[in-house]
Amino acid sequence: MSGRSHKPRMPRGSAGRAPSSRSARAAGTSRTADSSRVFVPLVIFAVLAALFLVRLVYLQVIVAPTYSAQAQEARTVGFDIEPRRGTIYDRNGTVLAVSVDATTIYANPSEVEDIRSTASALAGVLGGEAADFESKLSANNTTFAFIQRKADVEKAKQVKELKLEGIYFIADTKRTYPNGRVGAQIIGLTDIDGNGLSGLEKYYDDALHGEVGRYEAERGRNGTPIPGGVREKTPAVDGQDIMIAVDIELQQYVEDRLLADEGGLTAGGGSAVVMDAETGEIYAAASLPLLDPNDRENLKPGATELQAVTDLFEPGSIFKSVSAMAILESGTMAPDTELFCPSEIEADGYIIKDAHDRGDATYTLRQIMDQSSNVGISLATENASANGVSGFQNLYNKINEYNLHTRTGVDYPGEGEEGTDNLGSLLPFDKWGKVQGYNISFGQGVSVTPLQMTRFYGALANGGVECTPHFLVSKPQTGETLEYATEKVIGSEKALTDMIGMLKTVVTEGTGADAAIEGYQVAGKTSTAEIYDEVNGGYRKGVYNMAFTGFVANSTGPQLVCFVGANETQYGSIVTPVFKDIMSTAIDRFNILPE
Repeated sequence: MSGRSHKPRMPRGSAGRAPSSRSARAAGTSRTADSSRVFVPLVIFAVLAALFLVRLVYLQVIVAPTYSAQAQEARTVGFDIEPRRGTIYDRNGTVLAVSVDATTIYANPSEVEDIRSTASALAGVLGGEAADFESKLSANNTTFAFIQRKADVEKAKQVKELKLEGIYFIADTKRTYPNGRVGAQIIGLTDIDGNGLSGLEKYYDDALHGEVGRYEAERGRNGTPIPGGVREKTPAVDGQDIMIAVDIELQQYVEDRLLADEGGLTAGGGSAVVMDAETGEIYAAASLPLLDPNDRENLKPGATELQAVTDLFEPGSIFKSVSAMAILESGTMAPDTELFCPSEIEADGYIIKDAHDRGDATYTLRQIMDQSSNVGISLATENASANGVSGFQNLYNKINEYNLHTRTGVDYPGEGEEGTDNLGSLLPFDKWGKVQGYNISFGQGVSVTPLQMTRFYGALANGGVECTPHFLVSKPQTGETLEYATEKVIGSEKALTDMIGMLKTVVTEGTGADAAIEGYQVAGKTSTAEIYDEVNGGYRKGVYNMAFTGFVANSTGPQLVCFVGANETQYGSIVTPVFKDIMSTAIDRFNILPE
C-alpha cells in the first residue's frame, strides 16, 4: 500500500452521511420562514408609522390653520364701528340733526344657559315680546346676535345691571332730530346703519357719514376679552358737520301756515319756497304732507320728498311772466302798448278763452298781466316777431335762455332724471302748432317745478341774474364755504324794469291784491292752472292748481322771493294770503325795510 494515498472514510450512520439536496432545501425554507416572521411585523410597523406620520403632517401642517381658524372664530366677536355722523346746523347754528350716544346690545347665544328666563328679563326692560328675544338667543352655530341696536343708554344700563349670562354691550350712536317734523323733508332720514335715505342726509351722505371702523376680539368662555387677543381694531373716522341756509324759525312758520289750510285750501297738497334771489340760498321749503322723522311707521306717501323740488306741474298764469318778459325783450310791446283782445280766439279747432267770461276788449300789456288774460298773452306772444324770428319761436328761445327747461342744480336728491340736464316737458319747436304756442304762453302744455319758477322770479328781482338754488352754506370743521354758479339771463335793464312794474300792478290793481303788504311794493303773479287728466286725457273739471310767486321790489336786506302753491283745489280759492303771511313773517324775522 506503499505509494497509494487514502481518503479518510466518513463514519457510517446518519450522523456521518453527507446531507441530501432535499434536506438542504428544507433547511433553507426554514431559515426564510424565520426571516419572514421577523420582517412582517417590521413592515406593519413601518406602514403604521408612515400612516401616523402622514396623519400628523395632515393635522399639524395642512388642516391645522383651518382648525385653528375655526376655533378662533368660535371665540371671536367682530363688528363694524360706526363713525359719529356729522351734525347738520341751520344758518344760525341751531342743531337740526345730530348723533347722540347709544348702546347696541348683543348676545353670544352659545353662552346663554336659560334662554326663556333671559328673554323674559330682556323684554321686561326693552319692551316687546319675550318670544322675539328667544328666537335671537336660540340661534345655532353663532356667537353673535343683535338684541337691540342703538338702544337708549339708560335702557342699556338697566339691562347691564341684570348681569345676564351671554349678553354684551357696544358703545354706539344714533341719529336724532331735535326739531321733529320742522325741516325734516329738507334734512331727510338715515337708516339703522347710519346711511342717508332721503333729503340732505342722502345728498351729502359721503361727507356726513365718515369712515366705518372695525373691531375684532377673542373672548373666553365667560365672554371677557382674552388678554392680547385683539386681532384688529381700525378706528372709525367721524363725519363732517354741515351748515345749511335754512332758518328753522321761518321754516316752522312756513310749515304751520301750510298746515293751517290743510282742511281746505291745501287739502290736496301744497308747497312753499322762500329763496334769497341774490345768493340762491333757500331759507325755507316745505310740501304737504309733512314728514315726522320720529314716526316712521305712519309715513304718508310723498312725505319724504320735497315736492317743490321734485314734482312737475303745469304752472298756469305765473308762466305769463315768462311770456311777458320775452315780449318786452323783443321790443314789440311796452307795458302801455294796446292790443285788441276778443272774448275768445280759435286755434287748430280749439277755443282759447279767459278764465272769466268777458266781452271783446282792448288791453295794454300791463292790463293783460294784471287781469291775467289768456287771450291777451296769446296774441301778444304771437305778435312778438323780431329779427326774422316768429313770436312763438321767440318764446321757445327765451324759455331755454331763462333755463326753464333745465335742472336748477339744487343740492337735493330727485330733481330730474340722471344723465340729462333737462327737467320738465317742452315740445321741440318743430312740434309746435298755433294751439301749442297759445297754450304755452299762459302756462299750459308745459311743465316745470316750483323751484324752477322761484329761480326765474329770483332773476327778475336780482337784475336779470339767476343764482343756483342751494341749501349747503359751509362745512364748519374745515372752514370751507361753497360757491355756486350764477348766470345773466335777462340783458335788457329797461325790459326788466318794465316787467317789475307790471308785476307790481298785478298786486295793486289786479288778481294779486291779497298779496299786498302795507309799506312795501310787492311784485308777483297769480295762477289758476288746469290739471291734465293722466287717465282720460284732456283737463279735469272743477279742480285747479293755484299758485302765487313774488317778491318785495323795494327792500333792503335779503332779496327774498317766495312761491306758494296749492294742489287740486276748488276754483275761487286763493294762495295770496298765504304768501302775504309768509313774506310778512320773513320781513319781521330779517328786519327787511322798504327803501
